[in-house]
Amino acid sequence: MYRHHPTWVEAVRLVREGRIGDLQAVHTFFSYYNDDASNIRNRTETGGGALMDIGCYAINAARLLVRAEPVDVVGSIRRDPAMGVDTLSSAVLTFPSGAQSSFTVGIRSEPYQRVHVVGSQGRIEVEIPFNIPAHLPTRLHVSAGGDPPVAPMTETLAFQPVDQYAVQAELFGQAVLDAATAPVDPADAVANMRVIDALLDL
Repeated sequence: MYRHHPTWVEAVRLVREGRIGDLQAVHTFFSYYNDDASNIRNRTETGGGALMDIGCYAINAARLLVRAEPVDVVGSIRRDPAMGVDTLSSAVLTFPSGAQSSFTVGIRSEPYQRVHVVGSQGRIEVEIPFNIPAHLPTRLHVSAGGDPPVAPMTETLAFQPVDQYAVQAELFGQAVLDAATAPVDPADAVANMRVIDALLDL
């Protein structure tokens, strides 16, 4: 759903148009706190754990921005000794271009999320990248030029409140009614899961 929000549509456009130069790295931090043993996110038999629940977003965002599949993955996973699910996971994905994505996701940490996209000539910070509130405006901070890191030239782009789930549903409905291509190829989900599987198998 997040990739249809205007914030992300613009972030992707800026990267692909070269606003920050050649893409070098994508870094994501995404966390929340949940230790309820009865919750689906804390049950291995129902696909619980940080990687499956929120790591999928970090992986998907990197693949979306780089427009490629990683050729190498390394990671570190901490598991709950009683529940068995991963509660804190970090990884580095390397892509064919040499660009890398690093991320940390946790389900026993203070709620927080950010995405930093770094290029050869600038960077983009995505505020609240995934659980984007439907009732609040959102912002992108685009830094390029100036005197980094002391005084970078930073432009803040603001976006009006949008329900990203509604946008997703509308795009899907439009594709069905118009017999058009789905907004996101279903194969994308399979490719994302391959990366998760690779990390869980390390």
